[in-house]
Amino acid sequence: MAVPVKMPRQGQSVESCIISEWFVKKGDKIKKGDLLFSYETDKAAFEEESPAEGTILDIFFKEGDDVPVLTNVCVIGEEGEDISPFIPAGASREPQADGHSEGIEREAGAAGMVSDAGRKSGMDGKAATRETADEGFITIEQQPSPGDVFISPRAKNLAEKTGADIRFAVPTGPGGRIIERDIRKLQEENRLMTHAAKERHIDIEAVEGTGLGGRIATWDRNARAYSSDTREDKYSIEEPGYEDIKLTNIRKVIGRTMHESLSGMAQLTLNTSFDATDILNLRRQLKANGEKMGLSNITLNDIIVYAASRVLISHKDLNAHFLGDAIRRFSSVNMGVAIDTERGLMVPTIFNCSSKSLNDISVETKKLAEECRKGTINPDKLKGGTFTVTNLGALGIESFTPVINPPQTAILGVNTIQTKIRENNGVIEPYSSINLSLTFDHRAVDGAPAARFLKDLKEYLENFTMHLALDRS
Repeated sequence: MAVPVKMPRQGQSVESCIISEWFVKKGDKIKKGDLLFSYETDKAAFEEESPAEGTILDIFFKEGDDVPVLTNVCVIGEEGEDISPFIPAGASREPQADGHSEGIEREAGAAGMVSDAGRKSGMDGKAATRETADEGFITIEQQPSPGDVFISPRAKNLAEKTGADIRFAVPTGPGGRIIERDIRKLQEENRLMTHAAKERHIDIEAVEGTGLGGRIATWDRNARAYSSDTREDKYSIEEPGYEDIKLTNIRKVIGRTMHESLSGMAQLTLNTSFDATDILNLRRQLKANGEKMGLSNITLNDIIVYAASRVLISHKDLNAHFLGDAIRRFSSVNMGVAIDTERGLMVPTIFNCSSKSLNDISVETKKLAEECRKGTINPDKLKGGTFTVTNLGALGIESFTPVINPPQTAILGVNTIQTKIRENNGVIEPYSSINLSLTFDHRAVDGAPAARFLKDLKEYLENFTMHLALDRS
């Protein structure tokens, strides 16, 4: 019995997802648990496994499609089964290479089939035409002129997308037209070029491609233009190689959010440092005895997140959202913790962080980080933050300017450990210091209140063990 595979709902707030890559194609034999496709929300990326064993009977959407959740994406079953009940509205299936799609293409796009030469010379619709019958469809053909290249719109779009060199296409369409299967054959024969190489009229026969996917590029060895002027310029500058990587949906969202943050806020950063001796001593004790006591591997970042959640309760304008004409202050802290992943920066939320123990914060942070890196995190866990902590200390950064995650009013950056020198009763002594960078939205918070928060956080961290003993939350 055929089994439809639906676009999963990842969180209550997600209405649709974008298919980023298919790992199977129509006709493939698969087993339960095999990867079918990857997809993205505006916050995270996921992979979908097959719920059953069988054959991919059909795929209803292609890469890049934005698919509503709970919509059938593909169907699995036994060959010959009826799949018509599972075909969703708005499906955009890829055309199959059996010739049928080409017949449809001729029917829908015949009137638009004009030569490249005619297009460039502004002669669209003016050349002499005649009507012919082709497999039951009425096709309007142009009378060819010397140098004309007749290509269907779909084939032309595919050639531009893939970099296929249509000079080497063997037309198999009616009236000597190049159609889609001709372009796909060029792909199989690897007759591909970069757009820059096409513009320079590189001779594809003279070069072995080293560009992306084996394409001929302008920098390839022995590349020569086939234009009438073939003289070499011995002073010409060789173009550097490059590779264009398509942005993921997550990267686009990060870019858009950061741009909106910087362009829409009055952001200012304050820096201070604190004596890290107390938390470093505590960290050593926890590392030596924590496992025996059943504690998580509590890190310095866990300690700073804990301290910030306690201090923020007394600095409500920093634990807030700026709403344009109002400031929404929160009575508890939902702490965003920045996580570096291969997919990009993600900021999961520790809800009610100000009411959780140090060990609970450590356990939850590690779980959220693991889910982010695997791409399995529920998008609902990536929203609702009231303040964010981001840490670049492990990378040796001494100071930086973190960017606020709107509509939050502030973000705390944590830097690396440094050895500094101070005078203590006339004696010069070294000590370990950590720098903190606080960026705040000056529309919501003035410099003095922001500085007071840093001052209180510094005092809390320098006497962390005592504050931990007094904490009754």
